[in-house]
Amino acid sequence: MEPQPIPQVSQYGSVDPAPPEPLGNVDAWRTTLLDETIPLFHRMRAVFSLRNHRSDEACLALCDGFDAKSALLRHEIAYVLGQMQNNVALPTLTERLEDNDEHVMVRHEAAEAMGAIGDVSVVPTLRKHALDPQPEVSESCEVALDLLKWVASAEFENADW
Repeated sequence: MEPQPIPQVSQYGSVDPAPPEPLGNVDAWRTTLLDETIPLFHRMRAVFSLRNHRSDEACLALCDGFDAKSALLRHEIAYVLGQMQNNVALPTLTERLEDNDEHVMVRHEAAEAMGAIGDVSVVPTLRKHALDPQPEVSESCEVALDLLKWVASAEFENADW
């Protein structure tokens, strides 16, 4: 009996819930991501393919995925946008965080992704939502703010003046 394949650690140090699709391009993966008739597993594969592409175009294709019906998929999109650390995602992540009708799991992950991107321009938004009545959201904003503060202090300490 042959050994079964096991999930591999990604270039981001995570074990993804679906392997990236090895063939394709941003347009094809975006089409798969946005097609509600395609099984979630295959749409997740498109998410990780887009993440691994690392381009602004791929990042924006992922942002288009926030129209998906699945809160789980939208949560995963926010997570990988944080991994990508691409500032072009910030307007969309901010929109997700500020949408009180968005699933709390997606709002929480959007806040954490905003912190992971490391751009201090989001501090006012995170501070505002650190007072959110949903503890998952408010606590995630606090974590993101702490991360941004830590990054800023590390940059200051390591600056070559």
